[in-house]
Amino acid sequence: MSNTAELLKGAAELFPDEVVTSAHVRHLDLPQGAGRFALITVDNGLDHTKPTTFGPQSLANLNEALDIVEEEARRGEIVGVGLTGKPFIFAVGADLKGVALLREREQALAIGRGGHEVFKRFSSLGVPSFAYYNGAAMGGGVEVGLHCTYRTVTRQLPAFALPEVFLGLVPGWGGCGLLPNLIGAERAVRVIIENALNQNRMLKGPQVHELGIADAIFDAADFLEQSLIWTSAVLRGELEVERPAIDRGEAWDAAVQRGREFADSKVHGAAPAAYRALDIISAAKSGDLRAAFAAEDEALADLIMGEELRSGIYSFNLVQRRAKRPVGAPDKSLARPVTKVGIVGAGLMASQLALLFARRLRVPVVLTDIDRERVDKGVGWVHEQIDMLHLKGRLDQDGANRLKGLVTGELDKAAAFSDADFVIEAVFEEMGIKQQVFAELEAVVPEHAVLATNTSSLSVSEMASQLKHPERVVGFHFFNPVAVLPLLEIVRAERTDDASLATAFAVAKQLKKTAVLVKDAPAFVVNRILTRFMGEVLGAIDEGTPAETADRALAPLGLPMSPIQLLELVGPAVAHHVAGTLHEAFPERFGVSPNLDRVVKAGKRAFYRHDSGTPELDPEVMALFETGDTVLTEEQVRERALNAIAEEIGLMLDEGVVAEAQDIDLCLITGAGWPFHLGGITPYLDRTGVSERVLGRRLLPTGEASVPTF
Repeated sequence: MSNTAELLKGAAELFPDEVVTSAHVRHLDLPQGAGRFALITVDNGLDHTKPTTFGPQSLANLNEALDIVEEEARRGEIVGVGLTGKPFIFAVGADLKGVALLREREQALAIGRGGHEVFKRFSSLGVPSFAYYNGAAMGGGVEVGLHCTYRTVTRQLPAFALPEVFLGLVPGWGGCGLLPNLIGAERAVRVIIENALNQNRMLKGPQVHELGIADAIFDAADFLEQSLIWTSAVLRGELEVERPAIDRGEAWDAAVQRGREFADSKVHGAAPAAYRALDIISAAKSGDLRAAFAAEDEALADLIMGEELRSGIYSFNLVQRRAKRPVGAPDKSLARPVTKVGIVGAGLMASQLALLFARRLRVPVVLTDIDRERVDKGVGWVHEQIDMLHLKGRLDQDGANRLKGLVTGELDKAAAFSDADFVIEAVFEEMGIKQQVFAELEAVVPEHAVLATNTSSLSVSEMASQLKHPERVVGFHFFNPVAVLPLLEIVRAERTDDASLATAFAVAKQLKKTAVLVKDAPAFVVNRILTRFMGEVLGAIDEGTPAETADRALAPLGLPMSPIQLLELVGPAVAHHVAGTLHEAFPERFGVSPNLDRVVKAGKRAFYRHDSGTPELDPEVMALFETGDTVLTEEQVRERALNAIAEEIGLMLDEGVVAEAQDIDLCLITGAGWPFHLGGITPYLDRTGVSERVLGRRLLPTGEASVPTF
């Protein structure tokens, strides 16, 4: 048994539940008499909804297939080797379930070395190797192709990425060394660092070709056939693949430096993966792939044993698994069909909702408001957005026309909603107004219609309390911008019935939103946590801490924006209103900042000015502040904010606002953009000792979002 086989056998014993990928070898005669060719197909035997991955046994199977073709190449029986995947899937990299089980650094090092030992054989078979990216390719799936001599890609490929940095790893099976040496450091940094940290942005087939990762591109209908014809032309010398020279001078160093600046802007040094990847890319400038692969092995081992990766895998599992099976949702068979949607209001939020409902449900959507001008403006905005989608090529003309035809406006609620199955209000956040809207709706909608509120903080039970049928009222809280943030907090009021709730969850699924069931408690989940944490930062400023100091305090967490930037995004008036709601409910923990009150009354919407290109606190806004003389350090502000978050999460779990801490993390990741490397927030509070200091207990079991100790 070879060293590689022994290495993989030992790793496989650690991971008995691996979904094993087979590597089938078949032989064919290439067109135009180019010779006999070996084609390896990697396939886990499941349909395209269960993508092919590489765990230890899967790598061992690929290694055995390579034993076969390498011997055939040595005997002169084949002229080349190809690698492709099952329909719609090439391969999506390492099996993360196995990574999460590793407890020792040596085990992690073995995984890195095992992948390298197998994949790099594609570059030393004695005959040219070809990767045919026929479908989704990510992580190790991309990397195995990079080890090949040539690559083709399907034009219809939907997702191609090296997402490791997003999760807390580096592309560790050749990506950091091979990609910059193939397409240059600038483009490699874009793929490995920038795309990963931009919410794991994917490449499409044409982009893969344009970047120079693939040498040729073909349509999906006859992709393999055309790839083999192309392969024949290359092997016969009829076609020569030309690749641009790589700039190994200052441009390489400049690309790495830009990558570091980009990583700083996204994670603020809070997560190590991007910086380790950039170190390897920097060292790969020499073209010494052996050294680059060794550096990848060491980086993988360190990062696999780090808490950021464990949090990243935890986050990934929340978004990929828990999000698809909402805890507490009623049986989906109870859901009623929705064939028409009504929206009360025609402002920006209502218009965003109209566009989303029309695009996803493909049913008529009608908006109402208090006058024709507002209605026409809302409908006009939706139609403009649809035209933009057409101009971007995301809708053809017929599709755009049909979609615009679904969105209309009406002043008369009875005419608008008499046949609507689901009506959502998006009006001013004031209880009396919302109760009045619901009373008007109840008088005109069908008996089966669900009445939903997009309230961000008010009691849904109180909103429904004056209705004859409060059981059909649900909270349906979206996050702004609606098209970007996946979270939908679904609120069960005191008297909401299962059928209405099931319908709400069914609609959420059609909208492709991440639905989390929350109790009807003030500000629900995300706004309650954000308001508490922003309240502590504003409180420190009110007491005398310089605004710049307080605003920098949370930077070491790597949050998507600082507290004051978040305040600007939400809008000072909205934040002030939510703070007031929570102050009424929990006056001992939620304050109302007198300085924020002054900012709102002065009509100010932003704290920073961007005139010089660098954000600077607006002196006019700062002049409104009246502060004390208690000055805290960044560390003190950060400790104060984290303690408050931990306390609030503990109370929310005690109150049953959500089923488990995992739901709070899912909400913060999908509703507030909090990073994967924090695991939302509770894993970070656990690993830094904050939760035990404040609550006397961990929020998650040991080994969940952390390195197992057993």
